[in-house]
Amino acid sequence: MSKNYLKPKLFSVMKTYTKEQFLKDVIAGIIVAIIALPLSIALALASGVEPACGVYTAIAAGFVVSFLGGSRIQIAGPTAAFATIVAGIVATQGMDGLFLATIMAGILLILMGVFKLGGLIKFIPYTITTGFTSGIALTILIGQIKDFLGLTYASGVKPVETIEKLVANFEAIGTFSPQALLVGIVCLAILIIYPKFEKKIPPSLISVIVGVLMVKFIPGLDEGVFTIGELYTIPAGLPKIDFAGMDFSFAKISAVFPNAVTIAILAAIESLLSCVVADSMVNSKHNSNAELVAQGAGNIASVLFGGIPATGAIARTAANAKNGGRTPISGMVHSVVLLLVLLFLMPYAGLIPMPAIAAILFMVAYNMSEWKKFVSVIKSAPKSDIIVMVTTFALTVIFDLVIAIEVGMILAAMLFLKRMSDETEVTGWKYNEEETDKESLELKNVPKHVRVYEISGPLFFGAADKILDITFKDYTRCLVLRMRAVNALDATALNSLDMLRKKCEQKGISMVLSHVNSQPLAVMKKSGFYDKVGAQYFCKHIDEALEVATKL
Repeated sequence: MSKNYLKPKLFSVMKTYTKEQFLKDVIAGIIVAIIALPLSIALALASGVEPACGVYTAIAAGFVVSFLGGSRIQIAGPTAAFATIVAGIVATQGMDGLFLATIMAGILLILMGVFKLGGLIKFIPYTITTGFTSGIALTILIGQIKDFLGLTYASGVKPVETIEKLVANFEAIGTFSPQALLVGIVCLAILIIYPKFEKKIPPSLISVIVGVLMVKFIPGLDEGVFTIGELYTIPAGLPKIDFAGMDFSFAKISAVFPNAVTIAILAAIESLLSCVVADSMVNSKHNSNAELVAQGAGNIASVLFGGIPATGAIARTAANAKNGGRTPISGMVHSVVLLLVLLFLMPYAGLIPMPAIAAILFMVAYNMSEWKKFVSVIKSAPKSDIIVMVTTFALTVIFDLVIAIEVGMILAAMLFLKRMSDETEVTGWKYNEEETDKESLELKNVPKHVRVYEISGPLFFGAADKILDITFKDYTRCLVLRMRAVNALDATALNSLDMLRKKCEQKGISMVLSHVNSQPLAVMKKSGFYDKVGAQYFCKHIDEALEVATKL
């Protein structure tokens, strides 16, 4: 890879930039900002932080990621994938815990990009990403039932985990508000039906406006409907961060480090997936390592500006592409527009009713749930893949994303090793005693004192024990191992081979190896196994190996 592997896409596209494209980028940026405003507020509330934090995130992370990123049209900001994990961190570690976790995640992302780890994301199994994405969608949906139905929890009830929220909703069902449900249903209907007739104006914006008008002008409707302004403080102007009150102790850093790793991995996966989608839309090719560095810098900038973790947002990125955005300028314009809204219009966000926010998040949860892919995997995938996906999904809902990803990866790795182990075979050749058999003319001539074993598949620790199952006859004087189908060898399997060599040595049996491929051969030479066996006993073809064995 060239020394420019971290070069931002902005610097490349500006060489051929035109006034016409600038106009298109500005228009796309404004439209994306209009889409991002209600979503950013809604996702901030779903994350358990102040509504303005979502806008702070879209401004800071959105600008930095567009400026430094490796994609032409990536739009960064708060996303639903982070909502549950951010809410969990805030509830257990406070805002200073979230600040530390995001800073560390940003540093990890930058290091991933610098050390060219962008390509390693492909090793995260599809079943795990599908499982936790569907799990996050369900947790978001359950978390918004309270505001959609206008429920009021009892004093002191502040559920954090998804199951706790579900239980709290059932216990508070007696406080159900018909007015809140009416507003929620109308807003949800707009989100579902409006896009079928009009696609230029974002449905979330129309939904929010209709919700505000209903509560403001329909008599009696405001009594059972809470607005953002009634529950949260909507600040005007730039954020003010109090570092003095934060805990930056080693104990705090240790406590939030697992969350930092999860944020980094999730941000990398979501962002690079979004880049792949963006590439297909504008016929481009992103720079994954530059994108990781940008995501790291963007997350650090976000929390320093009062925001929360950010990543590439597929829906907003797609909207950017559909509205003519073709360079990072559109993403930067989107951030500037949101900054102007923050400075001059943010107090008006307090009028937005909570059921309208819940309706928007219901649609976010539905769109990200990927339920069709989930059902498809259950119907068609191998049982091991289904187990990984369902386990990850369940752990995401019951516990949290950190546990889900950790267990999912361990389970996927173990099942993969089991599958690879099952594919590895060590089989002995069968001897044809009938010389008159027609098939004997097509078989190899193997002397009685020679035993031949064919090894197929990767030789690694999961299959190493199969080597030790090789047996001899009393009259065996030479063992031939045919390894043409072995493409990989690890230290554990090599140790088993060396134990077999010693066993042969003790019994006076010579070992001959046939067609050893490049990787196993390199491992054997480096370890000294090659010299112990003897170069003359490594043959390129089975006929040569049998010839050597016959002479022995």
